[in-house]
Amino acid sequence: MSIHGWVEQVVLKPENIRLNAKMDTGATTSSLNALNKEIFERDGEEWIGFDIVNPRDENDKVRLERKIVRYVRIIRHDGNHQRRPVVNMGICMGEHYRESEISLIDRTELTYQALIGRNHMEGLVLVDSGHKNLQAPRCPD
Repeated sequence: MSIHGWVEQVVLKPENIRLNAKMDTGATTSSLNALNKEIFERDGEEWIGFDIVNPRDENDKVRLERKIVRYVRIIRHDGNHQRRPVVNMGICMGEHYRESEISLIDRTELTYQALIGRNHMEGLVLVDSGHKNLQAPRCPD
């Protein structure tokens, strides 16, 4: 178990993309900013291609592809419902690597491209709400 700040850098695997993420103990599942989503079939399974903003150049995009594992229905603060695709993604936080489900949503208007929820942090991370960037990602490749 390690102590992390409420904002930490995480690394998306296997692409090794480093992002700032909000560690959100109020959210059950994690979510990732996903733009230009395109659903397609590969080997009889439903996949999704999507872009994330390149953290090194906000005018550039990085294309990712993942198999869709399910859809989740989210009730928003305004009472409206939203259906989001969910994919498995490997995330390195500090020295901890875990694969878990992450929902894909346009987070462009939000400060952080990634939100790490309780399901991903459970048993690994305690969040110190008074600090940021306590644990740099350092998972072995």
